[in-house]
Amino acid sequence: MDQRKENFKRIAESRTNKIIDLIQLLGNLKNKSFYDYTDDQIAQIFEIIENELQTQKKLFFEKENKTTKFKLK
Repeated sequence: MDQRKENFKRIAESRTNKIIDLIQLLGNLKNKSFYDYTDDQIAQIFEIIENELQTQKKLFFEKENKTTKFKLK
């Protein structure tokens, strides 16, 4: 059991740091001397990132055995 916890910690730290690095690289695009972009393009970028982050967060907090119930409206 301790090995699984250590594996999670090691991989989670590595992947989280990679994500942070990539987000910081994305921030480098804000330099208008090198790039031309619209506010709409920036909004699209952050919307998709935020949506994916929320999707993954929900998956972590869902109960594993949760079943979907069908109900007619």
